[in-house]
Amino acid sequence: MRESIKKAIGETVQDLVNSGLKTSFTMKELKSLGVTIPEVHFTTYQIKEIRENLNLSQTVFAKLLNVSPSSIRQWEQGKRQPTGATQVLLDLLKRSPHILDHRLSA
Repeated sequence: MRESIKKAIGETVQDLVNSGLKTSFTMKELKSLGVTIPEVHFTTYQIKEIRENLNLSQTVFAKLLNVSPSSIRQWEQGKRQPTGATQVLLDLLKRSPHILDHRLSA
């Protein structure tokens, strides 16, 4: 495959990944196209902002994310950082604040 075509395809696929659209590429295929999956990191202020935008207490937010209230406090105080799937959930909540509303139904 010509390098210019490969670069164009890689940029298009990277845009798909960045926009959150579903793709069915393997990591090997993504790597060969030069596509990366961005790391997710949050500051203490961003975590608190996500929670406050949802109008939730730390306790309810913890229940929503299936973590301990202590974890939420420590994230917001900068003593610990969320890891793994929790980072992805926070990213989803930042992009689509009502994505987990079904977990809050009465």
